[in-house]
Amino acid sequence: MLPVDPLILLAFVPAALALNLTPGADMMFTLAQGLRAGPRAGLAANAGIAAGGVIHTLVAGLGLGALVAAHPMAFDAIRWAGVAYLLILAAQSLRAGPLDLKAEVAPRPLGRVFLDGMLVNLLNPKVILFILAFLPQFVDPSRPVLAQFLTLGVVFSLGGLVVNGAVAVFAGGIGQRLARSAGFARWLGRASAMIFAGLALRLALLQKG
Repeated sequence: MLPVDPLILLAFVPAALALNLTPGADMMFTLAQGLRAGPRAGLAANAGIAAGGVIHTLVAGLGLGALVAAHPMAFDAIRWAGVAYLLILAAQSLRAGPLDLKAEVAPRPLGRVFLDGMLVNLLNPKVILFILAFLPQFVDPSRPVLAQFLTLGVVFSLGGLVVNGAVAVFAGGIGQRLARSAGFARWLGRASAMIFAGLALRLALLQKG
């Protein structure tokens, strides 16, 4: 027997996909990685983001997420940690300089890109609020709660993998072609830094509720 009632799952899938299609921090991070380092890096970032979503779901299912929702200081701590991390990524993009596809340099390890994507997701308080506000609407208290949370979280993460994966492949392919232009290559690093800085500002201005 499925942990989640099939009819409830049918209602959840389109709602989750609609949210996955809404541009946010996860999609923009995947886009930046795809533009800068190609489809594989974008897909690695996408996988890390999905992993972060599953971790968020597990925490919420165990009831620990309620602590964050009830205590504004905990929410703010996570929010400002996310701001700081995104600013670090912006600074790293500026130091990295423009792309040079002809340079004989070692590519950034995909494991590191995966970890960065996971951290961006874990340090985004909007994901916590989404899980705490959205998933419980599809949970039946008469069934095992943790199993339902995990099932819904995996479904939502799979939707994100599809949507953000398409963004990664599209951006990566175009990014690699455009980077052959010297002018485009010069400002690509700056564009990535601006994306990360913009995400940091968005988190800094985020208000709970």
